[in-house]
Amino acid sequence: MPSEASATLGGRGWRNSWRQWPQRFLAFLFDSLQGRFVLAMLGGLALVQLLINLLWYNQIEQRTKHQAELAAHHVASGALGALRALRELPAAYRPLLIEQLRTMGGTRFLVFFNNAAVSVTPLPGQDLARRMEEGVLQELRAQLKPGTALNVTLASPVGLQVAPSGALLSELPDSWVEPSLLTPDRPAPFLVIQAETEPGQWLYLTSALPDPYFLEQLEFFTWQRMAPQLLTLGLALLMTLIAARALTRPLRGLSRAAARMGHKSTPKPLKLSGTSEVRHAIQAFNEMQERIRRYLSDRERLFASISHDLRTPITRLRLRSELLDDLAVQEEFHEDLDELDMMVKTALQIVKDTDIHENRVPVRIDLVLQKMVRDARMAGQHIELMDKPLTVFGKPLALKRALGNLLDNAMFYGAGAEHKAERRAELRMSEGEAGSPEEGQVLLTVRDHGPGVPESALAKLGQPYTRLEHGAKLRKEGLGLGLSIVRDIVADHGGTLRFRNHPQGGFEVRMALPSRAP
Repeated sequence: MPSEASATLGGRGWRNSWRQWPQRFLAFLFDSLQGRFVLAMLGGLALVQLLINLLWYNQIEQRTKHQAELAAHHVASGALGALRALRELPAAYRPLLIEQLRTMGGTRFLVFFNNAAVSVTPLPGQDLARRMEEGVLQELRAQLKPGTALNVTLASPVGLQVAPSGALLSELPDSWVEPSLLTPDRPAPFLVIQAETEPGQWLYLTSALPDPYFLEQLEFFTWQRMAPQLLTLGLALLMTLIAARALTRPLRGLSRAAARMGHKSTPKPLKLSGTSEVRHAIQAFNEMQERIRRYLSDRERLFASISHDLRTPITRLRLRSELLDDLAVQEEFHEDLDELDMMVKTALQIVKDTDIHENRVPVRIDLVLQKMVRDARMAGQHIELMDKPLTVFGKPLALKRALGNLLDNAMFYGAGAEHKAERRAELRMSEGEAGSPEEGQVLLTVRDHGPGVPESALAKLGQPYTRLEHGAKLRKEGLGLGLSIVRDIVADHGGTLRFRNHPQGGFEVRMALPSRAP
């Protein structure tokens, strides 16, 4: 079974990768610098080649038309001479003239007498061939007696009939027709002229053209002509890819260094390489990186000094708390001092750009909330708690900090300055329903009874330094970091945070946290 499952997953992965290949290719062409450079180079080269080919084709077309006119005049002149000679001779001597024409004209000029016109299939799809037929026909009609029945057709010698009985041109002796003109691979077209010399007697005259393959010059897309151009495009593509890769290599190093920035305490400066513009960008990045490093170092020393200075009064307060007679009050003092000491250490660690060194453990979140609500009530705040014994897997101090920020916001911003007596908050706990996205999570909801938040501002909540007009009026010294800190703590625990205006009034924050270790 494991092997079959692995094979199935591997097959699906291969199919998904194959389906994503067109998207990756389009992204490479239109989104990356290399792709755009390649597209511009190949597009320009292809456009130049297309214009050259169109110019070349126009010249070839004009030259071929001129050759067709000359060939039509040449064949029409020969046919007129043969027709005049046959008409002037008595019928008994005409076979001798035909034999003489066959002998003297060689393999390019064949003459027969038939009792009817022979059906001839013209060359398909050749506009120039039709023009040539029309030119020969007009020249013959201009010289022959009016009313003479004429048929002029440019046809392929393959399957060409020379008699009403069905005799084929290919069946004639080799001395009459050059075999090379009848090869199936490259048959030369024949011009067939049929004229009714007398009632019931048709002269069948066929002739190969002076340049039998002139029509092939108009075949634009032939392998012989396209192969060199495709080879040129292929070489240009290869050279362009090599050049684009060489040009963008320093930029890739710059992007990797920018991604690593902040993860290393002493990042190394990048090597200057590439074009002058890229070297200037790398030099500016190195200078910026050095300035940031110095700034962080100075800030770290500053907060280290502040942390060191704060430990002295904390220690004094701890010693004084030992003199208290009430053990319960003494224990509460110790808890607050431990929390203050942890907050000082945490602040220093955050400045050092490191994670908060607090272990993740199972936390009875209901007990934490009960203590927070009890302390808030002692301070005169009105908070309703609907709790149940639930456990959250996370960092105790960070969770307490996030919940404290939410409760503080609810109590402070939950009503206007003129309704201080009405400030109250509701705190509810529940478990995610089975089958829902929140299954296996603990849901904590904090609701106030204030004016709420404008719907247009909901999307901005949780962003650093975001303050709404309502909050700015109540507390001018605020920085707008409370919800941002909550959002970061919840995201660090793998939970979710949602904001909404409650249908019955007030503002509600819904937090989902994992109930067990991943």
